[in-house]
Amino acid sequence: MTQAVKILKTEAKAQQYKVYGKHVYGNLYGCDPELLSNPDYLKKVIEEAARRGNMTLLDIRYWSIYPGVSLVAIVLESHITVHTWPEYMFATVDVYSCGEHTNPEAAFEYIAKALKAERYEYEVSDRSLSK
Repeated sequence: MTQAVKILKTEAKAQQYKVYGKHVYGNLYGCDPELLSNPDYLKKVIEEAARRGNMTLLDIRYWSIYPGVSLVAIVLESHITVHTWPEYMFATVDVYSCGEHTNPEAAFEYIAKALKAERYEYEVSDRSLSK
C-alpha cells in the first residue's frame, strides 16, 4: 500500500490574486528501479501527468545520467520535472502551474503511482501574486 504525506504550506485561491501559482514538490521512496532508469517510460508518465493535471504540454527534454534520468517538461502553465536515482529507488518530482484551470496535485500523484512509489511526501506552496 502506498503511503502519502502532504504538507500544506498555503492554498492559492484564484479570486484573490493577480497571478495564480501553485507549486507541488516532493520525494518518492521505494520506486521501481527499472522504471526510474527508463527514459521512454518516464516521458510517457510525464505526458499523462500533464494531461491529468489539465496542463498544455509544450515540450519534454531528458538526460540519461546512468543509471538515473532527469526530465524537464515545459507546459504552457509552467513546468514538470522528475529526477531519478534508481540505485536508491528514489525520485524527486516538481509540478508548478500558473493556471487556475490546472491541478498540479493530480499530476504529482499520478507520477508517484506510475513509478510505483511505496511512499511519498510532498508540499504545496502558493506561488501567487496578491492583488
